[in-house]
Amino acid sequence: MSAHHLAILLLVLGNFAASVSDIAVKLLDGDVPTFQYVFIRQLFSLLLIWPLWHRQPKKERALISWKLQLLRAHLILMGSGCMVIAITHLPLATANAVFYAAPLLMLPLSVMLLKETPSLGKILASLFGFVGVLVVLRPSEFHWAALFALGTAMTLALFNITARRLPKEQTVVTTLYWTSLLSLPMSAILCAIYWQPISNTSLLLILASAGLILSYNGLAVAAYKRAPAGNIAIAENSGLVFVTLFGVVWFSEVPDWLTLVGILMIVVPLIPWRSLRFRPAAKGA
Repeated sequence: MSAHHLAILLLVLGNFAASVSDIAVKLLDGDVPTFQYVFIRQLFSLLLIWPLWHRQPKKERALISWKLQLLRAHLILMGSGCMVIAITHLPLATANAVFYAAPLLMLPLSVMLLKETPSLGKILASLFGFVGVLVVLRPSEFHWAALFALGTAMTLALFNITARRLPKEQTVVTTLYWTSLLSLPMSAILCAIYWQPISNTSLLLILASAGLILSYNGLAVAAYKRAPAGNIAIAENSGLVFVTLFGVVWFSEVPDWLTLVGILMIVVPLIPWRSLRFRPAAKGA
């Protein structure tokens, strides 16, 4: 198997894991307070990451740009909280379609925060994708939980944008470790305020969600190290396919044709069309 095909397979597996994590959250059905879920997930993630972080040389374990790391840690808290509410109250396909607006939101954010100048093509593609979000949400049938789905998309976009400011010498494991650790104080306070006893089943679902999200992060890093991002990013769209199918099978959430059209409008601008162009094989190949 070539490195390119292996990278796509890893990314598809990662999106499968993330989709199953969404099922775990959906099965909680709001029985666990949002901040309690976030705290337990972040604590478990930290425990899973710690051995990998500790094996690194001391220099690579250091906290660099702590203010930026603190900001990104709290973006995780806000995004995770919004995600739980959105998935609990919206169909899986609808919630995830709005989550996929994050890359589209990165365009205006990159202009405002990084002073980047996007091409006209990117601007038009992003506008097309935003119209797709409106089609999915349908203002005439607007559900309040959609605001939390948009909140997740915004925090994801900010999280990705701020990643460009991280020191290049800092490893992925170290980044994940410090963002998890720095998110604990605030999440612990909020968790204590809203704490309530939870069942063993709910605890297992939270732990499963945390492990699956970490699996996605690890598989995504492994994939993008093996192939250029533009050549394999299309595999990220497999996540929408998985959650749509899971929604139909597990929760009888059959999307109507308008929702499917909106999802398609959101996904199309995210496809790296240039990398999909046919390239003739070299002579002698």
